[in-house]
Amino acid sequence: MTEPGHVALVTGAGSGIGKAAALGLMAAGFDVVLAGRRPAPLATVAEAAAGYGVRVLAVPTDVGDPAAVDRLFAKTQAAFGRLDVLFNNAGMGAPPVPLEDLTYEQWRAVVDANLTGVFLCTQHAFRIMKAQSPRGGRIINNGSISAHAPRPNSAPYTATKHALTGLTKSTALDGRKYDIACGQIDIGNAATDLTARMPQGVPQANGTVAAEPTMDVRHVADAVVYMAKLPLDANVLFLTVMATKMPLVGRG
Repeated sequence: MTEPGHVALVTGAGSGIGKAAALGLMAAGFDVVLAGRRPAPLATVAEAAAGYGVRVLAVPTDVGDPAAVDRLFAKTQAAFGRLDVLFNNAGMGAPPVPLEDLTYEQWRAVVDANLTGVFLCTQHAFRIMKAQSPRGGRIINNGSISAHAPRPNSAPYTATKHALTGLTKSTALDGRKYDIACGQIDIGNAATDLTARMPQGVPQANGTVAAEPTMDVRHVADAVVYMAKLPLDANVLFLTVMATKMPLVGRG
């Protein structure tokens, strides 16, 4: 049995924000379960655990597959005996094509990864957290700036991120009786492989293409660790961390 308060599970942990958050949690003393679709990147992140003196379990997982999520949480409980923090980070977008040209399959893939996957993982986390001793835990959802405002040609991603805000609120409410806290972190332009194109220019709402600033992804990791380490009688319900000069606030 691992010490209460020190087991975290991160989905989408093989790269980008998930990788940074997992490494940040390791540095903060958490044992970490790494979930992601690709085994090789998970193994690379797991290798870093040796430098932190924590235990790490890598479980290749497609969060949109209920059977895969079942296996993920069964392995987590078998390895650590409890779960204290779930960071629902895994997600994807559809090709940036006009809304009317999206296929059903493209829409469904984003919904499965970004919304259904979060629901499935949250369900399993509830079952573990309410039954363990000490009881309770924390769930952190990666909402994105797209939970506030869309980019052009992003209907599936934006719709799921708006829906995730509702799921966060429901989770926070329904978790109270089990001492389960839930909050959402909305991230804007963290420097990862997915945002590498932004300094060269990305489509804007007014039809132009413009460069956008980014910020170091370590600031996101720091924010996730801050949320994760709060006592269960305190919660950050919503937190936005973004590149200061990105074009979110204002007209356009």
